[in-house]
Amino acid sequence: QVQLVESGGGLVQAGGSLRLSCKASERIFSQNVMAWFRQAPGKEREFVAGFTSSQGATSEVDYVKGRFTGSRDSTTNTMYLQMNSLRPEDTAVYYCAAGRHATRRTGDYDYWGQGTQVTVSS
Repeated sequence: QVQLVESGGGLVQAGGSLRLSCKASERIFSQNVMAWFRQAPGKEREFVAGFTSSQGATSEVDYVKGRFTGSRDSTTNTMYLQMNSLRPEDTAVYYCAAGRHATRRTGDYDYWGQGTQVTVSS
């Protein structure tokens, strides 16, 4: 049973914008902390942005601060990642994840989406 579904990836030129969406089941959305990770070719999956609690604010890694913004809509059980000023180094598969604790470690998240490809051309 698929419980997290991402969408919104694509090909964009450097400096452009994309908005990723992650639709979750109501149970997962209300009972877990949500986060975004990404994995570039040949690299480990890394934390990008996430919520500090099931109702809390977002936290982003330094290299996306000021460019990426996380948000959520509890009426539709959907999490978003607005990505502006995209750079070629942002190219990766982006995953949404849900877990019981707001950490930046992949092992602490129990549910994962299938991923959506983001490609930024120079």
